[in-house]
Amino acid sequence: MTRIKTMLAGVALSASLASGALAETTLNVHYPMPGFFKDVMDNISKKFMEENPGIKINFVSPSPTYEEGLQLILRQAGTAEMPDVTFIGLNRLRVVAEREISVDLKPFVAKDGKMAEQGFSDNILKLAQFGNQQAGLAFATSNPIMYYNADLFRRVGANPDVPPKTWDEVIEIASKIKTLGDGIQSIDFRWQGDDWMFSALLFGAGGTMLTTDEKKVAFDGPEGVVAIRLLDRMVKEGGMPVLTKSNGEQAFVAGKIGFAFQTTGALRNVINNVGEKFDLRTAPIPLLSPEKGRLPTGGNAAVMLTKDPAKQEAAWTFIKFAAGPYGASVVVPGTGYVPNNELAAKSSEYLGEFYQKNPLFTAGLEQMPKMIPWYAFPGSNGVKVTQTIVDNLSRVVEQKAAPEDALADAAREVQRLLPRK
Repeated sequence: MTRIKTMLAGVALSASLASGALAETTLNVHYPMPGFFKDVMDNISKKFMEENPGIKINFVSPSPTYEEGLQLILRQAGTAEMPDVTFIGLNRLRVVAEREISVDLKPFVAKDGKMAEQGFSDNILKLAQFGNQQAGLAFATSNPIMYYNADLFRRVGANPDVPPKTWDEVIEIASKIKTLGDGIQSIDFRWQGDDWMFSALLFGAGGTMLTTDEKKVAFDGPEGVVAIRLLDRMVKEGGMPVLTKSNGEQAFVAGKIGFAFQTTGALRNVINNVGEKFDLRTAPIPLLSPEKGRLPTGGNAAVMLTKDPAKQEAAWTFIKFAAGPYGASVVVPGTGYVPNNELAAKSSEYLGEFYQKNPLFTAGLEQMPKMIPWYAFPGSNGVKVTQTIVDNLSRVVEQKAAPEDALADAAREVQRLLPRK
């Protein structure tokens, strides 16, 4: 009998050790932009580990921007330092997919078999697809919206309850706000940093970055001309100043700028920073072509990097949780991003009542049907292409080049940087 008890105790100990081994499965997770996502990630990981005690989430040092996050992953690819999961800007998924750094999630989606029931519609899945790969699952998705200072509207006789629906109306109100003096500026259009806000104007006119076969530049067509001329009009007619990203943010939340056009993902920070200084409002961004116009989808996707089969199951569980309805219910109120999960958007358990109580968040939600993928340029020169576009936008804003000349120069240089097929 004593021997049997000893054997049973040994079996129990083995089971305990096996269970302990499972509990020690650790996923190293990297993410960008901690100013937006630190609290969100902390909340999601805490809830995830409560529901999945066999998996521990260990966050490695976050990267300040999407671009720096991508460069970090490219440097670490194939080394022991590479995290198991990362969050990549939607316009850079192509890079990690083409280089086979990311793990194709298509087999995991197929094995799951019930993605739609969990709020992952085909349209949502497409946001993080490249070629024939499911490069990730969209985690935080955004579109550009209009922020405005209702107090400054009133001072120039504009009705803040009826926000402008066209760019002509925006420029008309902005030109009046510019005359108020006392350091008050008219517009902060967030053109700096990347091509996203230029995409908003270009796509909003019905244009595309490249031709369908991706061999030739298309953003220098009629839609691109209209888009860059509008940027020029913001300066010449609307009185838009030359501002850095941080200066624009600080001036707007201080009540010194009438309009700010940027991601809805910044909304929570803007609300917190404005406080009671002025009457903050939001509205959809005007489209140059209301019929054909679309908007780029900003944000990022959760991407699996680990090639370890045992860790891959844990990574898939975390990715699906983070991008699922609970994750969306944390991301939206915590940032301003629009829900990347249909179940979260519709269910009263998650966000169904949130928008009724928080009307500032509805602008981005209203624009969801207009959202298309943020274009990812082919080849290895994507970062250079983006910088070329930004540099030429700068020339227009600084009034150092005519808009048509800057667009032509950007198109010529981007064409040179495209891969030769």
